[in-house]
Amino acid sequence: MQLRGWWSAAWPTPRSRALDLTLAVSLAVVDGVFLWFAPQDFWLPPAVTSVGSFLLGLGLVFRRRHPVRLALVAVALGTVAGAGVFALVVILYSLAAYTPNRRTVWTIAAVGYVSGIAFPGPTESDDPFLAQAIFGVAFTAVPILLGLYMGARKQLLASLQERASRLEREQHLLAERARGEERTRIAREMHDVVANRISVMVVHAGALKAIAVRDPGRAAETATVIGDMGRQALEELRHVIGVLRQGEEALPQEAVTLAHVRELVDQSGAAGLVVDLAVRGEERPMPPAVGRTVYRLVQEALTNVHKHAGAADTRVGLGLLPEAVEVEIANDAPTAPPDHGLPSGGHGLVGLRERVTALGGSFEAGPSPDGGYAVRARLPLPAS
Repeated sequence: MQLRGWWSAAWPTPRSRALDLTLAVSLAVVDGVFLWFAPQDFWLPPAVTSVGSFLLGLGLVFRRRHPVRLALVAVALGTVAGAGVFALVVILYSLAAYTPNRRTVWTIAAVGYVSGIAFPGPTESDDPFLAQAIFGVAFTAVPILLGLYMGARKQLLASLQERASRLEREQHLLAERARGEERTRIAREMHDVVANRISVMVVHAGALKAIAVRDPGRAAETATVIGDMGRQALEELRHVIGVLRQGEEALPQEAVTLAHVRELVDQSGAAGLVVDLAVRGEERPMPPAVGRTVYRLVQEALTNVHKHAGAADTRVGLGLLPEAVEVEIANDAPTAPPDHGLPSGGHGLVGLRERVTALGGSFEAGPSPDGGYAVRARLPLPAS
């Protein structure tokens, strides 16, 4: 397992592994043969120089993982034994391409250049010193500059790939969050349509059962109310399903007015709940989002009264201010527990808070000092 890990770290792809192995063997043979037959101008015998060059060429298999160490060995062998010709060019390139510290690259290159000029060999060359210096600069600078360019290009590509990967992850997270928010919104809408409407219908059905024999006229009125509420629930459910299929703007929804709020209050009154509606301020059309939120606030609060407080007297207050709409629904302490046994999921108030907060308003709900319960919200109006 350790050998496999080292193998993967040294050569990230099969192509790079094949390239380095081929390059190492080829240059080891070429340098070894070339320096065996080349004119000898160094202290050591040709055999030693040839073997050193062959081993240095084989060391190219480490050029990606240990470029600094390989370059130091090449400088030492080149200075002491005169080993390495073609492999040294590849080693200098690899030093610049795979070493992140540029100062280290230039330091090793300068040391190799100075050592080559200062210790050329035991025999004097026919070339003037200036020509040797210029050749040494070209021999060192060209692979170094090419390696720096390729290293910078590789880092740039890696950075762009990382950025693309990060953007893809961020888009995935944003899509997941959008789906989560959409699921929450759909669950809230379904709760408003199904739970609230059907809860009140159950209360009406209980009242209908109680008065069916002794007051047929009122029973007929209650049955009519149940039918109307069922049709309203189906209409709202149709709208929610239509939004899921066609989009938010596909199906126009009727703007909510105070008449709809009064209808909610009348429906709860028909179920036996004493509800007092008080409106402060000048009645005027509300923005669609604000109107729907006001409607849901009153609907959810009255449904909770039916569920938890039974026939407790309830007050609904609407404050139509120039800059905001204030809503308050408060009920007295229950005198008797409700007898319909409606279940409660505990998500209604959470949904109301989300609605109000999304519009930049404030929301609070909790028990009153007198033993009742109150829901209060303030919804800011957009500037005209």
